Amino acid sequence: MLTIDADAHVIETEHTWDFLEGEDRRFRPMLVSPKGDERSEHWMIDGKIRGFRFQTLTEQEMQRRSEKTGKDVVAPLASREMDDVGLRLKDMDRLGIDVQVLHNTICIEQLCDRPEVDVALCRSWNRWLADIWKQGDNRLRWSMLPPVSCMTDAIDEMRFAKENGAVAVCMRPIEGNRILPDPYFYPIYDEAQRLDLAIAVHIANGNPALYDIVRVPYNTGGGFSAFRIPTVMACQQLLTSALPEQFPSLRWGFIEASAQWVPWVVADAKERYQLAGKPVPEFPLEACRTYVTCQTNDDLPFVLKHAGEHSILIGTDYGHFDASSELDAITVLKQSQEISQESITKIVDDNPRALYGL
Repeated sequence: MLTIDADAHVIETEHTWDFLEGEDRRFRPMLVSPKGDERSEHWMIDGKIRGFRFQTLTEQEMQRRSEKTGKDVVAPLASREMDDVGLRLKDMDRLGIDVQVLHNTICIEQLCDRPEVDVALCRSWNRWLADIWKQGDNRLRWSMLPPVSCMTDAIDEMRFAKENGAVAVCMRPIEGNRILPDPYFYPIYDEAQRLDLAIAVHIANGNPALYDIVRVPYNTGGGFSAFRIPTVMACQQLLTSALPEQFPSLRWGFIEASAQWVPWVVADAKERYQLAGKPVPEFPLEACRTYVTCQTNDDLPFVLKHAGEHSILIGTDYGHFDASSELDAITVLKQSQEISQESITKIVDDNPRALYGL
């Protein structure tokens, strides 16, 4: 049995952009700190302040945060930022993890307005992850970034990523004025299906106007409104759309939004199937090849009752310090007395293996 962390992260650094080439180097992001808060860093991209970077905490500060939350978040900085891939692998050994699937941190919101900048940044990020994968003994797989503003380049990047260890295409639940079922994205879905790449819908919000409406200070719950709710919405849209039939072998993952909402979305989908005169599957997630990451504070017996045993995964959110972060989440799950050992095996091995084609 493998132990697979379905949601781990890389923290982008200046090195991420060393893979920019030629004229693309003029788009290199720069780290900036707001006045009065030098420990809070953001990226300056194409003249605008964009995605944030998690603070660089000392080991003592991380330990205090772990004690405060009751969740293990202590990880070496060089491991979190991938300056030392070997150290990351050793930390995975400490946590009993065989494989991590790596997701980005920076693209939780829209990065730029111009397609040429989008293409350049995604290309550099994907080559950074390809380099990490080559050093990682095939234990560090990843979800690639498609420059969705330029479909030809997005397809090219998908093909490069597939050849270099990627197992999924990262999509935001909202991209500008488009949602997942928009036909604009069909070329990505068609190519992902052909390449046997999953679609990983990670919590995010690619609509700047909507983000500004729902944003409140992050530490008071802004991430829930801005990033988690759109992801739940996107799952409901997938289940009730024609996408599962239009792309009959494509797999979908909804990452880092917890799973407590799954019974609500499943019940809604069943009701809509019935009203439309469509067959009502017992487990719509499984019928639509859809997977959701859970957290250890979810009511897993309740979730599994409605989701089925073939659709739930778990991630550690390795590298982050937010509500989803729990480095020993898989260890905690394995010790659970609330669900069967068979269910645990599916959550940590069978289901992530199926979603990511491992």
